[in-house]
Amino acid sequence: MSTFLANENVPIAAVHLARASGLEMSSIREIQPGAGDDTVLAMSQAEGRVLVTFDRDFGDMAFRHGRQASAGVILLRPRLRDPDYLAQFLLKVLAQNITWEGHFSIAREGQLRVVPLPDIHP
Repeated sequence: MSTFLANENVPIAAVHLARASGLEMSSIREIQPGAGDDTVLAMSQAEGRVLVTFDRDFGDMAFRHGRQASAGVILLRPRLRDPDYLAQFLLKVLAQNITWEGHFSIAREGQLRVVPLPDIHP
């Protein structure tokens, strides 16, 4: 079962709902607020946690800049940003029977695109 790291831009209410649903999710907001993208990605890798974020920069980091992201990244792109809606959206995304590790996934309402991450050796 996958474990997750929520970027600081993921509402804490969504993190709490994910945990209440039985998912193992830590949050940058709780463990290292203000951490930069490089630090967040490195933490995700070191802990083997799939990164959950609204920040498109992580795609650039993995595909254009060759940063190691093999733990996986889920980019959330919902239309609405209401915290309650986002919490439910996150649960629907994470309920999918997908191998998140090794993939960059883009989640929109009614659409989930899962792309293999480049094989990068440090």
